[in-house]
Amino acid sequence: MLIEEFRLTRFQFARDRVIGDSQVRFDQVQVAALELVTDTGHVGLGFVQSLAFPLPDQNEIERVFLAEVWPGLRGQPPAALVHRVSRPRGGNQRALSLPFEETLQHALWDLAAKQVNLPLHRLLGSRRHRVEAYASGLDYHLSDEDYCRFFAHANAIGYRAFKIKVGHPDFDRDLKRLKLLKEVVRPGALIMIDANEAWGAKEALTKLEVIRREGHELLWVEDPILRNDLLGLKMLKDAVSWTMINSGEYLDARGKRLLMEADATDILNVHGQVTDVMRIGWLAADRGVPVSLGNTFLELGVHMACALPEVAWLEYSFQNYDHLVDEPVAIRNGWAFAPDRPGHGLVLSETARQKWARPKVLSNEEVGEAPSAG
Repeated sequence: MLIEEFRLTRFQFARDRVIGDSQVRFDQVQVAALELVTDTGHVGLGFVQSLAFPLPDQNEIERVFLAEVWPGLRGQPPAALVHRVSRPRGGNQRALSLPFEETLQHALWDLAAKQVNLPLHRLLGSRRHRVEAYASGLDYHLSDEDYCRFFAHANAIGYRAFKIKVGHPDFDRDLKRLKLLKEVVRPGALIMIDANEAWGAKEALTKLEVIRREGHELLWVEDPILRNDLLGLKMLKDAVSWTMINSGEYLDARGKRLLMEADATDILNVHGQVTDVMRIGWLAADRGVPVSLGNTFLELGVHMACALPEVAWLEYSFQNYDHLVDEPVAIRNGWAFAPDRPGHGLVLSETARQKWARPKVLSNEEVGEAPSAG
């Protein structure tokens, strides 16, 4: 199996709700599908996502891919690339001009698993086929009414754990949101909060003490302070015995290693790059550090979550991407099920390609309505 050609399809559409946190706000989806096609006719799929800035026109995406990525893929066997280790130096240590890194790992692992006719989670060594998902609102910019409606719906369809965004300049608003959440979810629900680095270390400790005095028990506190404040994170981890610190989301593999070596987190947060997640997951397992899978595009992280030990939770944020593929990852009663189809199990929808492909950047006025969630 050798990589022979590629296809890129640019998509742009409105989100069905504004998402974000204490630092960012997004109301559109900007994504491109990458399909790597082999001489055997197999297709590996990945998605290039840009949150903060519009992806350029498709012609420019293709130009960058041809110049920076394709020479290293063309004619290569996918399985020979997924574990490749580079040792960048000097001017070679730089990111690609567009965020292809994650999509390449998804597409290549998709092909590698198809070559041996295994679901990706099985190729990665899974001993299970499902992982519990928690409902994550990305809810910072929602009104109280929409916030309550969102989490009441998640509760009604079977979720038992819920994560909300905090870090508002008015701390009373954070406390109010915790109170509202309690009113719309089941008794005994597990609650997580995510400050997205909004606080300083001492400030976080003070606010966590207030949160507990107000009667709110937390499963974990995610990214309460700056990612590189290892001393502050360790202080919080040691000082707050009644909850756990979840960190690492914003760190690369080296940063995650340093975080664990500093004993500065209770839970390591990882995301979507398959090779990187497995490497750091093995190191976390060696150190006995639990891992949580944060948001991954179309929940591809379910494969890594099922393969790694110590993973109790997968984040699910209802981001309305399912229409992009023929058969998305199944989530039922708060559990995400890893597909048993060869590869990662996702195939780009031709209906989506015809209906939602946008080769040119659209203005805000041209984007139109969000795709139907159904």
